[in-house]
Amino acid sequence: MSFSAPVKDMLFAMEHLANIEQVAQIPGFEDAGLETAQAVLEECAKLCEGVIEPLNIPGDTDPSSLKDGVVTTTPGFKEAFAQFAEGGWQGLQHPVDFGGQGLPKTIGAACLEMLNSANLSFALCPLLTDGAIEALLTAGSDELKAVYLEKLISGQWTGTMNLTEPQAGSDLALVRTKAEPQPDGSYKIFGTKIFITYGEHDMAENIVHLVLARVAGAPEGVKGISLFVVPKFLVNSDGSLGERNDAYCVSIEHKMGIKASPTAVLQFGDHGGAIGYLVGEENRGLEYMFIMMNAARYGVGVQGIAVAERAYQRAVQYARERVQSRPVDGSVPGAASIIHHPDVRRMLMTMRAFTEGCRAMASTAAAAYDAAHHHPDAAVRQANATFYEFMVPLVKGYSTEMSLEVTSLGVQVHGGMGFIEETGAAQYYRDAKILTIYEGTTAIQANDLVGRKTARDGGQSARAIAEQIARTEADLQATATPAALSMARHLQTAREAFLQAVDFVAGKAKASPNAVYAGSVPYLLLTGNLVAGWQMGRALLVAQDKLAAGEEVAFMQAKITTAQFYAEHILTRVPGLAHTVCTGGDSACALPLEAF
Repeated sequence: MSFSAPVKDMLFAMEHLANIEQVAQIPGFEDAGLETAQAVLEECAKLCEGVIEPLNIPGDTDPSSLKDGVVTTTPGFKEAFAQFAEGGWQGLQHPVDFGGQGLPKTIGAACLEMLNSANLSFALCPLLTDGAIEALLTAGSDELKAVYLEKLISGQWTGTMNLTEPQAGSDLALVRTKAEPQPDGSYKIFGTKIFITYGEHDMAENIVHLVLARVAGAPEGVKGISLFVVPKFLVNSDGSLGERNDAYCVSIEHKMGIKASPTAVLQFGDHGGAIGYLVGEENRGLEYMFIMMNAARYGVGVQGIAVAERAYQRAVQYARERVQSRPVDGSVPGAASIIHHPDVRRMLMTMRAFTEGCRAMASTAAAAYDAAHHHPDAAVRQANATFYEFMVPLVKGYSTEMSLEVTSLGVQVHGGMGFIEETGAAQYYRDAKILTIYEGTTAIQANDLVGRKTARDGGQSARAIAEQIARTEADLQATATPAALSMARHLQTAREAFLQAVDFVAGKAKASPNAVYAGSVPYLLLTGNLVAGWQMGRALLVAQDKLAAGEEVAFMQAKITTAQFYAEHILTRVPGLAHTVCTGGDSACALPLEAF
């Protein structure tokens, strides 16, 4: 089945929820309004649909391979990546000063979603490169920027993140990779890194590894970690590639999903030491790496939306084609396609509503990022930065957990054929699982939401969002249509349950940390559900106005119906989650350890 990029829904979210025309008022983004967004998205759709999507199944069945230290990607990947780079897509939202196009994240996020819908494994290479670019832009010296940024932004070189070690997963305090200062100002790097996405491949001339390591004498724990650029090939003074660095791939993982993406074990320093260059200051590496992590976490959330969209499209097509059983209402004589059956329609509507809700949430967050980084008014920047930081664990955590439910439903719609690989439904389910794990598990996102985003300010940021939701409820009630009143009622119930959970989390985090953190993931799911539902409520208001004006009637009616479904089938989960957060912590930790 071919993929069709959901350009219309993306533009709707951009125009009416993310307010792209307001983003275009920010200095530097004057030419990045709706007209530009539409042109960029349509061009991106052509690349994704025509070049990158056809490689998705081949990548799953004929994944990357390692032989004699050389990783060869799936046939066609190298050529497709060359087209991706030549089209300027890697530099879409990076600075013009280094060869990028300087477009806002609001546009870039939609293109990222398309790319991941087309081929999740392929899209991981640009995603990691984006993270490396962000870290160098923020903390790299002028010299490092001059050597590396233009080549990374052009797609001529690619980037990686090297955090994890065999003994150090999410606990980076356990990092053991060593960095030894050299007289010329460089460092020699020694150690092993695992789970390195596109740590070795054949699609680019050079690979720029950003590596966490400890300098001798550094403080223990996370306060003693530094960040280094360690290129696969050293770079000569004239910018040409020099000798091979002492950084080698020793194996790649055999995975449940995203099989075409080579996940490498990298060994640094087995032949005298890999040459590395300090990024920023010593012992501030974790701070810099979190710049990459935040960029990647948002991107992984978009991956969840992308794979959900792909699973939905495939399930709809199958449901239209698969003939089985008579409709319960007798609307079709004899057997009919399964899309006539109420439970199949419920599953498809769940998939659709989840995907649209999370897309709207991510688009709104992207616009906040643009304002936080580029708006001329400091107060506006700060307000948007606070909102965006609150949204990152929701986009990452909720959207990826959502993708598991959606891709599972996609298999279910296919019935027995969903369990058979040839339909393709199972691949989306397998690919989606990693999204809840890498770049910080759902629990890590939830701990961030509880500790840094809710308890730290006493729930102030959370309550500010609740106030905005209440205003949307009032707007919905004022229109008095059945769909709007239903949405308003369920939004209010969910918001009130959310506020109860906020009070519990903010009030008990220090006094009863086990009770609060045992409910951290339910709290994240509750909050993500509410915020996505809020965006669906806003979308409903816009769609009603457009429908009344006779604009795009079928699309607007579908938007209203999908929003109402979200309210009545998905927002209704929030009160139960709030009950779990507020009362379920003690039972989660009550069983003695020896009883497990």
